[in-house]
Amino acid sequence: MNDVQFSLEELATLREHRVVLFADRVIFDAQPPMAEPRIAEIEAQCAGPIPEALATLWRQTAGGRLDYDLSLLMNGNVESVSWSELFWDGSDGYRDLQGWIGHEQELAEEAAKEESRPWSGKLTHLPFGGFEYLDRVYAVVEPGPQHGHITAWKQGLPPAWTHALHEDGVSTIAPDLRGAFAALHLDENPLTPTSDYFSGQALLQYLDDRHQDHGLDLDLMDKLVAFYCRAVIDWRTPLADGTLRRLPATARAALHHALATDDADLVAELAAAGVSFDGPQQGSALATDVAIGKDAFAAAMALVRAGAPVAADALRNIDGQISPELTSALLANGAEASVGAIVNCAACGAPASAHLIADACAQAGIDVQPAFAAERDAMLAELEATLLEVRDGSHGHYLGAEGLAERIEHLQAFRL
Repeated sequence: MNDVQFSLEELATLREHRVVLFADRVIFDAQPPMAEPRIAEIEAQCAGPIPEALATLWRQTAGGRLDYDLSLLMNGNVESVSWSELFWDGSDGYRDLQGWIGHEQELAEEAAKEESRPWSGKLTHLPFGGFEYLDRVYAVVEPGPQHGHITAWKQGLPPAWTHALHEDGVSTIAPDLRGAFAALHLDENPLTPTSDYFSGQALLQYLDDRHQDHGLDLDLMDKLVAFYCRAVIDWRTPLADGTLRRLPATARAALHHALATDDADLVAELAAAGVSFDGPQQGSALATDVAIGKDAFAAAMALVRAGAPVAADALRNIDGQISPELTSALLANGAEASVGAIVNCAACGAPASAHLIADACAQAGIDVQPAFAAERDAMLAELEATLLEVRDGSHGHYLGAEGLAERIEHLQAFRL
């Protein structure tokens, strides 16, 4: 798999199916090459030359789609950046290249006016990819030591989005475009996914459509998938040879797998290998937060046993039948009790954990009974309203009608 090579004929066939290989990564739904006059026209809007690698990319394809994982440090968080689009002229909506260039020009001009300084009319950062309006990828086109660097911008989300980036963030992906493509990876093998939604899903569907409806040869498709899967992070080899603790990003991928599969034994193995569980694992969430949010309760207990830090609000987002043993362990290691956590546990069918948290609230001086009744009634009203919407088809919900009804029943039956 590590030695996949394509003949010129195979590359030409893939191009016919709108698949282009660049810097060892797969671009699909690829657009035709960009004409030289258009490249020059874009360069004329920039403060300096278009980086060589970006011009080379555009001479192969003027845009398309990517399907990889990308994680960057932003504002102290480990943020997933969605770089799923390469902008192109003539696209409608959020992928329009000139539309984003015009947007950046407007912002730069407004900033110059606000700061009472002249503006050259030239861009210092050229937007060429991202995802809708939420994530954008830029090439630095300003002359100087940063020229050619590839940077990512991510929009901050409202405070209600727990553990998300709440202020806009910027981070350098790599010193050049080829390095930025190398940073694109796969946390999991898309041929053996651990969840219903995974990187690789869109590409595999695209290739299947090209095979079924457009005659893409199955052997060539399989060869392309093998090439694509070279981007899967190999954490097993460094775990086996004892070097994983020195590779934080690779260790994070290993821990991602352990949490996605609720593998307590793997968590223990990572701990024995010296892997650190400190710091954020996803957004601002600690590893224990991620485990609890995924209902990976066996992995969460293994993390606590291994000394992983527990956030004060670790019990805030309970969404499954958490055991009293894990609840006790979290409370004993820094998690704070709250009335909201009591209600969540009761709704999820974890009454023993709800009682443990209620006892901890009482010990903290909270008048639990009236506070619980108020929060329970509010959640019941919300669940009942949502259930009506799901049943009449006006809204969907991840729990479905049956799951919502079950939570309502649990809440109505629970007694402190």
